[in-house]
Amino acid sequence: MLTPQAPLGGLVTVPATAIADAGWLGAQLVLAARRFRVDARTAGVLWWYSGSSVLLGPPASSFVEGGRVATPSLGSMTLSVHPDGRVLDARSADSVPRGEASALVGELVATCAGAVAAASGAPVRSLWAIASDSLANRVLWAGGGQGEAAALAADGRFPRPRFVEVAGQRVVRRSSCCLVYESPGEQKCVSCPRQRPDDRLRRLKAALGG
Repeated sequence: MLTPQAPLGGLVTVPATAIADAGWLGAQLVLAARRFRVDARTAGVLWWYSGSSVLLGPPASSFVEGGRVATPSLGSMTLSVHPDGRVLDARSADSVPRGEASALVGELVATCAGAVAAASGAPVRSLWAIASDSLANRVLWAGGGQGEAAALAADGRFPRPRFVEVAGQRVVRRSSCCLVYESPGEQKCVSCPRQRPDDRLRRLKAALGG
């Protein structure tokens, strides 16, 4: 049974355990499918692409800062969700020693990827790749690098986080695709791995002013 949702500036707060609730998650994926005008599988990928970035933000940023890490566990976290289904924020109520963080991150992603795969038909392997890129990006945004990203993505189901220098800036070399180009009127992201390497580099340089 989910905790009743509480209004928060137009958003609603829900326990992160809602992700493992088939009814709640299914409703969010229906909203995503309508918003992007895509099928269930693509909606699952798109929802997890943004959702995983938000969910992994607190443990990634606190890990980079040093000391204890915001607990990466559904039972410890709450989500702020827009009425259209977007997950906009995540917070953890407690923390764990740094040495415990990577195992908990793996458990968190395993639970969520399994739930999203069951609800949408999206491949579990693709969802792990998305989580790896999300984790790498959140580490990078917090000022960390390869060492921190690799430490948090120690579970063998994660593709190895990768970075590359473009126009003097470090960016994530993605191993996953969000599939947003399957939405009518959308194109592939600048850093999408499903494009020619030279095209991706050219677009990245243009975006970064290189």
